Amino acid sequence: MSNEEFDKQLEELGWSPGDMVTMAGMYIERGMYNMKKGIRDFFREILELMFQAAALVIDTIRTFFLVVLAILGPIAFAISVWDGFQSTLTQWICRYIQVYLWLPVSDMFSTILAKIQVLMLQSDIERMQADPNFSLDSSDGVYIVFMIIGIIGYFTIPTVAGWIIQAGGMGSYGRNVNQTAGRAGSMAGSVAGAAAGNMVGRAGKLLK
Repeated sequence: MSNEEFDKQLEELGWSPGDMVTMAGMYIERGMYNMKKGIRDFFREILELMFQAAALVIDTIRTFFLVVLAILGPIAFAISVWDGFQSTLTQWICRYIQVYLWLPVSDMFSTILAKIQVLMLQSDIERMQADPNFSLDSSDGVYIVFMIIGIIGYFTIPTVAGWIIQAGGMGSYGRNVNQTAGRAGSMAGSVAGAAAGNMVGRAGKLLK
């Protein structure tokens, strides 16, 4: 094509070479923005999926652990009767309570996250009302950080539940259970020894 014809058509449209450079720069800037937004949306969707999966994983594992512990409960009780295995029952009780507390701790953490999310939305609404040029794109980074905090927080729930058990005095409870079981065993041994001695004494008298 002839460059003169092309320049003539540009002159008819009223576009100068400077306008063409400006438009080309705008197209490039828009393309970069669309690529950046696409990457950000993709990363945000992955984090949202992981955020929803984290709560489901914690709930599923908790249910599985409780079922296993419920099956092992009678076995732990039976083993704890033997001398030297008294701590088996205490450990089973501690683990059952710890796993059971995963759900209340998870609900508490979810409530905190929901409150933070409401405050974020209120802040965005206030900024939109105060500044007509405000764009929600500036809050995407904060939202992504919020999702990362939520994912990490859900996987710390078992640790927090363990802290609650330790702070609740389960260690002293275990020592009391062990001491009680030891005393019961000693008492049973004493009674058995006394009964055996009495029977031997009576048998000796009868032989005389």
